[in-house]
Amino acid sequence: MDSNSMAKNTKLHVVMFPWLAFGHILPYLELSKFIAEKGHKISFVSTPRNIDRLPKIPLHLVSSITLVKIPFPKKAFDGLENDLTRFLENSAPAWILYDFAPHWLPPVAARLGISRAFFFIISAWFLAFFGSTETIINGSDERNKAEDFMIPPKWVGFETKVSYRRYEANRIIPAAQGNDSGFSDYYRSGKVIDGSEVIFIRHCNEFEPDWLKLLEELHHKQVIPLGLMPPQVKEEDNNESWVSIKTWLDNQNKGTVV
Repeated sequence: MDSNSMAKNTKLHVVMFPWLAFGHILPYLELSKFIAEKGHKISFVSTPRNIDRLPKIPLHLVSSITLVKIPFPKKAFDGLENDLTRFLENSAPAWILYDFAPHWLPPVAARLGISRAFFFIISAWFLAFFGSTETIINGSDERNKAEDFMIPPKWVGFETKVSYRRYEANRIIPAAQGNDSGFSDYYRSGKVIDGSEVIFIRHCNEFEPDWLKLLEELHHKQVIPLGLMPPQVKEEDNNESWVSIKTWLDNQNKGTVV
């Protein structure tokens, strides 16, 4: 199935499986609503607590977006594999969109004949900084000090000043190391990318044309920017704090001194 399938007239069943943090969940929910607006069916999968905390689905999309609760196991995220596999076997979706961590998911989906997309919610440069699929999976990146991430990588062939600050670089180093799960974040991300048919990214070609092209070269896959996807704000929200802030902003825009 090609990456344009979701844009065609065929009505598809699409499963969304974000990482468990809400900073990841909300962009997946926004994309779910966009896809549902096109007439497709969505199964949005997460843990019960996360599902219960989601913003309300718009009434006209309630019948198109099904919220699927999978119990959070003692073994944490990887323990969701069995229940999610059973759900996929029983529901037979056309597509599944997933986040960076479930390295076990692409082979399961491929075995079931489900098309697979990695939806990356951060900028293209962030992902490109880690190198090729092979480098990420094999842990063959020669960079092992914070200073190595404070300059652009050697595979960036265009002029850029993008790099990490030291405190940011210090947080990147552990991602290449194993943890209690037995797999590093690098390895997980690499296997997810390797098992995907296409990469969707939450950004715009107007902002990152060179980085998006570099991602395609590094991973040998089509990279499709989906836009910034800001959350929808209800204009009718009458929360007193928001009304006070909005009034202040309106006055500032009009040149009124408060």
